[in-house]
Amino acid sequence: MSKYMSSRFDNLEAYTPGEQPRDMQYIKLNTNESPYPPSPEVLEAVNREEVSKLNLYPDPTAKGLKNKLADRYGVEAKNIFVSNGSDDILNFAFMAFCDDTTGVTYPEISYGFYPVYADLYRIDARAVALKEDFSIDPKDYHNAGRTVVIANPNAPTGMLLSVEDIKGILDTNRNNVVLIDEAYIDFGGKSCVELVNEYDNLLVVRTFSKSRCLAGARLGFAIANEGLIADLEKIKYSTNPYNINRLSLIAGERAIDSDDYYFDHCKDIIEAREYTVTELKKRGFTLTDSYANFVFAKHERVGGEELYLELKKRGVLVRHFSKEIIKDYNRITIGTKEQMAALISAIDSIL
Repeated sequence: MSKYMSSRFDNLEAYTPGEQPRDMQYIKLNTNESPYPPSPEVLEAVNREEVSKLNLYPDPTAKGLKNKLADRYGVEAKNIFVSNGSDDILNFAFMAFCDDTTGVTYPEISYGFYPVYADLYRIDARAVALKEDFSIDPKDYHNAGRTVVIANPNAPTGMLLSVEDIKGILDTNRNNVVLIDEAYIDFGGKSCVELVNEYDNLLVVRTFSKSRCLAGARLGFAIANEGLIADLEKIKYSTNPYNINRLSLIAGERAIDSDDYYFDHCKDIIEAREYTVTELKKRGFTLTDSYANFVFAKHERVGGEELYLELKKRGVLVRHFSKEIIKDYNRITIGTKEQMAALISAIDSIL
């Protein structure tokens, strides 16, 4: 850090994204990307003609995409916010709904950006321990008296809260925003979007990066009461109105038109997840009950870091976290059935 950096960031620990090595060809099971390409409709739409328009600014209102998302999720366009990936929306939400008097609470083991945003904006944060089985106890968030942020399914565990659990959290926090981060909901969970019209304090955050195969497009959206959406728009227009590029907007619209393609591949990923869970359990692994496009696994005979390093030597990348409570585990993205078979083969050689 240079001498010019503000001292208020001296103790800030930045988020560490999953590694993207280029030294060899890897089977990438470390960043929860889809193993499948965007739909044919997306590939056709992002064409030479559209690229030739990159000299022009994109539509800052994202009207076309908002309308399609509203139709898709049974709400109105005024209930939709779109931005540069769901991380951007989380960033805006921490800015908009937390301050010196309103703190934030989230699970101790969850998405690594939550504590980063809390530190960045100097927000009083309360990280809540998970239960012994790594599940979230919804009662820990009742009457929180602060903004609540929960990933559902949670990461890196993949474990799921029910819609009824979330209703309980919403009912007991009527004076605070409850943000439900549904990045992985399409892989077996039930969304709580249906609650948006009932609760004006619910903010549902979604992404095109996982189930819609557009991680490289950096596109996310939120669904909420009109007032919360207006709050996010105010932050957006106070920072970067043109925060989604033209090609990503086009890709997003065509992706919404390609539901069958994406839901078919979600089913493929769920089947590959079930195969992977079965094979890992046969080999003595312990796993959480994942409803995401990844599994969270440990083995009694091989430490988490050792397994991660040995797999990397064999050309397979998984994600290892050094935090003490989960250091024996690795988060393994679910790829194609062939990729998961290669993972199992590599594990066999290690064991």
